[in-house]
This record gives sequence, C-alpha cells and structure tokens, in this order.
Amino acid sequence: MTTKKSGPARPRNAASLVIFRKYRNQYQVLMGRRGSKAKFKPGVYVFPGGIVERDDYVVQPKKKLKTQYTRMMAVANSHRKANGLAMCAVREAFEEVGLTLGEKGQLNAVRNNTWQHFKQLGLSPNLKLLDYLGRAITPPIQPIRFHARFFSINFEQMHGNILGDGELEDIRWVRLDQSEKLEMMLVQKMIMETLAKRLSGLSAPAQKLFFSWGRINIKRS
Repeated sequence: MTTKKSGPARPRNAASLVIFRKYRNQYQVLMGRRGSKAKFKPGVYVFPGGIVERDDYVVQPKKKLKTQYTRMMAVANSHRKANGLAMCAVREAFEEVGLTLGEKGQLNAVRNNTWQHFKQLGLSPNLKLLDYLGRAITPPIQPIRFHARFFSINFEQMHGNILGDGELEDIRWVRLDQSEKLEMMLVQKMIMETLAKRLSGLSAPAQKLFFSWGRINIKRS
C-alpha cells in the first residue's frame, strides 16, 4: 500500500512592523529574539509580527493604507485584505513590544482583546503613516510557512513604553548596518537593506522574496 505524499504546507498570511529611529546619527530598528520554544525559527532576531487574525480585516482604521501598495502585496487587488495585513502589523507591535500606533478616534466593535484595548483608549490606527517594504514567502521545504508583508514606521509616531509579552526575548535596538552581529534570517537583513536605502534618500523598490531549497529568487515590484 502506497501512501500519498502531501504537498508543501500552504503559506499563512502574516505581517511585521519595522519600527525605526535615528539615534546618534545612526538608524536603528526594533527587534527581538524568538524564544527557544518557538515553533518557527527559535533563537533568531525578528521584527514584531505574526499571523493575521479575522478581526484585523474587520476593524476599521482611522485612515487606510495608501492604495498604491495594494497591487504590490499579492492580495488580488483587495484593499480590504491589504488593510487587514497592515492592521495585523500594528496589532502585533502592541502585543509583542508594547507600542501603539493610534490617533484619537473610535474603532468599530470587535472581539479581539488588543483591538478592544485600542477602543477603550479611544485610539484608531492611521495606516497612511506606514511605508510598505515588501513581502516574502517561506520556502516549501519548511513544515510551517508564511507569506509575510513588511511595513515600516518611525518610532516617533508610536506611543507607549517598550515592554515584551514574553514571546520575544532580548528586545533591543539594532543598527541597520550591524545586522551581521545577530542571528537573523536573510529576509530580515534584506528588508533592513531596503529601509536603509530609503532612509538615505535612495530608490529602493518593495522586495518580493521567494525562498526555495537554499536559494532566493528576488523580484522587484
């Protein structure tokens, strides 16, 4: 009796928020280390982020993501899906590092605890402040796969104090030109390179990164 082999795991939609600041004339990004019990890539440094939840699509931001980003995000030109991914990045930033992106405004009714917290504070995210850096898909050889989108925001636009929830360890500011000093995935390094170019005034199209069998196929949006 032969057993039919299952195909590669289907990538799950995810999003990360790359929070940056300028400190002593050097740009830095906020990162944390995945815990040793993490199911995916334990021990590596990442930006705050995670899997999209249903309420991320339901909750209405104060201002929506710039429409030109939608066609770059592989969401079948759905502005609703694009905004949901951006809201995911904002939510995860609050949950994992304690920082809030929000302006005075009211959210619609949702069940998610984080969005309930935003609602109680009278805050609503302004997604127009976000810049879109690109997307990446985990290689098919991995048992857990993500289709991650990366957004950036200036730390000056955030509120609150940096405080982890335990999911990320050793939360720290990392200089954009010193990524080699920490263990991180190639995608994080390439997203950091894109951000560094933009902050220096250079042209840097959004990344489209597809990983497979130790190789990387890079396309430009």
